[in-house]
Amino acid sequence: MVAEVNSALDAAASASHSFPLWPGVKANNSIRRVVMRRFPYVVAFETHSDELLVLAVAHGRRRPLYWLARATQT
Repeated sequence: MVAEVNSALDAAASASHSFPLWPGVKANNSIRRVVMRRFPYVVAFETHSDELLVLAVAHGRRRPLYWLARATQT
């Protein structure tokens, strides 16, 4: 699973704007997501000028949006 997370983070770092915005999040419109291929997890991240802020590696169906309080206010 660690290799899968690293792969998702590498993909997000190389082309962050190619990943979809998180659906249903109205508070912050810059949160994007990477869906894992082999595991039911999602990486939630924000894009900033020269960095990514990873908010969570969360299960896709359990405790939805528990990590939303970690998002920066824009």
